[in-house]
Amino acid sequence: MMYFGYIAAVLIGIMLGLVGAGGSILTIPVLVYLIGISPVNATSYSLFIVGISAFIGGLRYLKNNLICLRTTLVFGFPSVISIFITRKYLLHAIPMHLIKIGQIEITKDAALMILLSILMVVASYSMIKKPSSVPIDSNEQNQQYRYFLIFQQGIIVGILVGLVGAGGGFIIIPALVMFAKLPMKKAVGTSLAIIALNSSIGFLSDFGVHQFDWNFLFVFSAFAVSGILIGSYLSKYVSGAKLKPAFGWFILLMGIYIISKELFLK
Repeated sequence: MMYFGYIAAVLIGIMLGLVGAGGSILTIPVLVYLIGISPVNATSYSLFIVGISAFIGGLRYLKNNLICLRTTLVFGFPSVISIFITRKYLLHAIPMHLIKIGQIEITKDAALMILLSILMVVASYSMIKKPSSVPIDSNEQNQQYRYFLIFQQGIIVGILVGLVGAGGGFIIIPALVMFAKLPMKKAVGTSLAIIALNSSIGFLSDFGVHQFDWNFLFVFSAFAVSGILIGSYLSKYVSGAKLKPAFGWFILLMGIYIISKELFLK
């Protein structure tokens, strides 16, 4: 199954290179179901892999001046604080056995996977729905920069990323477009910078708590990064916008599968 996991890492990277967001949310299902890593440890591994992938993917945007430093700081500061608190204290305070309803028992590992699957369903909707064709009013473009709302979104994303180890680009990008008034390409670039920052802090928060298989981490990350480079090259010839809805449907099915497996198929 390890080899299938490496193949999946390349495919995740290719989708990230083609679509720009959403692919990293599949990292944890691959680590848990194909590699056999426990969900809690998988969140740590995912933070490392997602952080490396976002950093590599963001270099092109940085080169083209498509990263907004102000927004990275306003969004990133509350994110890294909430990620650190979540990883260092909240995650470990959750009991291993949460609730039992009849024959169904919700454990800590199952709860994390169910939360991830809910985020996958939300992410799939944002990818499947058609983009709005309504033109933006010039007055709306000139609205005041919404510091409080950006700060608030940073806290929410930090908690979610801290719990499930996903990048959260499907939440970050719409927030940057709506509240920071960034154009889409700059929102994607800024989102990658925020994800790289968040993932790094989240992973560093786990030192001394989890044991890491560094050889596996570097090999898996190398496959994911190679996929990103392949996807970036293919993006010149294949429309990521056309692939996005199909990939969204795949994430939706994966989310439904995870919920079913954790609740009914054990």
